[in-house]
Amino acid sequence: MKKTPARDFVARLKRLDCCAVSDALDKLHLAGVVIGLAPLTSKRRIAGRVLTIKLGVGDPPPGKPRHIGTTAIESAQPGDIIVVEQRSGLPAAAWGGILARGAKMRRVAGVIAEGPARDLDEARDIDFPVFARGATPVTARGRIVELANNAHVTIGDIEVRPGDYVIADASGVAFIAAENIERVLATAEEIARREAAMVRSLRKGKPITEVMGANYENMLKS
Repeated sequence: MKKTPARDFVARLKRLDCCAVSDALDKLHLAGVVIGLAPLTSKRRIAGRVLTIKLGVGDPPPGKPRHIGTTAIESAQPGDIIVVEQRSGLPAAAWGGILARGAKMRRVAGVIAEGPARDLDEARDIDFPVFARGATPVTARGRIVELANNAHVTIGDIEVRPGDYVIADASGVAFIAAENIERVLATAEEIARREAAMVRSLRKGKPITEVMGANYENMLKS
């Protein structure tokens, strides 16, 4: 059987929203949703494959010192999304303005940070999407280091791996494990089709009590 290219999955994911994916995960009894990561610099929805960075207090991996985030940016493919874990407890930024510019030049789709971000005005000026726990002016320099690249990270209470998929918008963030992407997409697309049909019924004058009746309430039952 011919393997579906990742870009095809990403193209389908981009046509959905986080709520449809969340509903699909519910229907399939899968975890993946993270709330509280706000879109701080852009209203645009982002969707793509995941690159990961793990930050914290300690000693960086051996080798030539590099600033946090730069390795991921240089290895990113167009459309990738960089996902950063920063759970040190310090208010140090997991992402900043020069990183945003470098990522934009590499056509990275956006960044999702479990932790705070800074230089948000700069990222907003170049329309680079940053989703994070909040804002901070505090630099990472001298406070935290890059502990690992392309390793497992934890965002909210979801374990995220390199090569997984993610969609993020104003409603929240939803991660999809790579091995589940095909069935999650198929389920989310069916949910989106059914909801679009409901909207058409409303526009034709059907009462909302009928449109959002038993069928809607039972939509996510297996």
